[in-house]
Amino acid sequence: MRRTLLVAVVALAFPGVAQAHATLAKAIPPTQSRLATAPKVVVLRFDQAVTITPRAIEVFTASGHKVSAPAVSASHGREVRATLTGLERGQAYTVRWRATSSDGHTGTGVYTFGIGVTPPPPTDAYGATGPNWADDAARWAFFVALALVVGTTGLRLLVLREPLPPRLSNRLFGIAAFGGLGVINVGIAAFVMRASDALQVPFVDLLYGDLSPLATKTRFGVAFVAMTLGYAMVTALILLSWIFDRPRMLWAAFLIGIGFATGLSLSGHQGVEPNSTFFTELADWLHLVAAMLWVGGLVALATCVWPLAPDLRRSAFLGFSRIATLLVGVLVLAGTYLSIERLTSIDELWTTAYGQALLAKLAIVSVALLWGAVHHFVVRPRLERGDAPSGVRRSLLGESTVAILVLLVAAVLVNEAPPPVSPARTVNVSAAR
Repeated sequence: MRRTLLVAVVALAFPGVAQAHATLAKAIPPTQSRLATAPKVVVLRFDQAVTITPRAIEVFTASGHKVSAPAVSASHGREVRATLTGLERGQAYTVRWRATSSDGHTGTGVYTFGIGVTPPPPTDAYGATGPNWADDAARWAFFVALALVVGTTGLRLLVLREPLPPRLSNRLFGIAAFGGLGVINVGIAAFVMRASDALQVPFVDLLYGDLSPLATKTRFGVAFVAMTLGYAMVTALILLSWIFDRPRMLWAAFLIGIGFATGLSLSGHQGVEPNSTFFTELADWLHLVAAMLWVGGLVALATCVWPLAPDLRRSAFLGFSRIATLLVGVLVLAGTYLSIERLTSIDELWTTAYGQALLAKLAIVSVALLWGAVHHFVVRPRLERGDAPSGVRRSLLGESTVAILVLLVAAVLVNEAPPPVSPARTVNVSAAR
């Protein structure tokens, strides 16, 4: 079932790729397995005959020492074997393979196994590279898309009142649908880039790579599949609501959207680090949802309500201002808690890359909060008195721009590994679970 879902999701990115090329049917030792004793051989079984080279299977220790002999073919070309030597208990190993199908396409794959220990995910296999600027850009675009679909829908449901002027309604629908499509497509791009980092192959070869260990054996992959399918439902509901003019259908899209946002919290640092708990996952989810509602609501207020519905400016601004106060409170409290959990000492704010990214985020957030404070304590009272202050839209656009920059730094922070947790602290946290 999981493999079927993976094929369906990847087909969204690579239509027409399904060819008669060989597929890995079974691996021994199994992918991401924890073994009691050291295996003597790695066996890969394919659904059709493949052509190999002596380097078709290579097994490495965590330090890069090769422990496999040259690969040989068996079972009329449907099986590839490599003998192993020198494996030790308490160690994890990386398996990298390449095999050419009869159609000329070269399939590739990577997975890990451990002897007496839990193996790392394929994204941490030997030879894999960590996130780079392209991964940061993809994560930023993903956050922006999330903000558009969740924040725009949230502003419409929580602040505005139906029926809306047709032009305003259509633009809100359009931005929300664009955000939903962005979440799907940018998510696929981010997954492909992470797979490329792990497999270390050119993009053309990646099309025929075995991505199932990444999609089904890692939190990142499971979250990718779930969120892609979830936001496909969200986007479909938004489009149906738009086509049939049924704004109430947006409630389902909104609730599903914020629900599937948990995928990021469960697969990120707050869900996989040694000292992660239910509370860090919950705090991260609340932090994320509050940010999406705040940033997306600001963008919708500045680009939709202000230019298209002058009669709704006052009520929309006042309504969003009240909600924004709550959202900022959640952002600050959840962010502070997560920072305390991730950093073991104050000096890590300037001595580690994670802490430096956090400081940059705090600086930009402070600018956004000061901007918001001006709106709350200066613009809001004037609107409540019935005044019509000038330059509000430009100011909203400025705050929106700063908020989107916050998402950029957040993307870098998410892809940056936090400082390692001391063993004593890990034991204490584990005992508290």
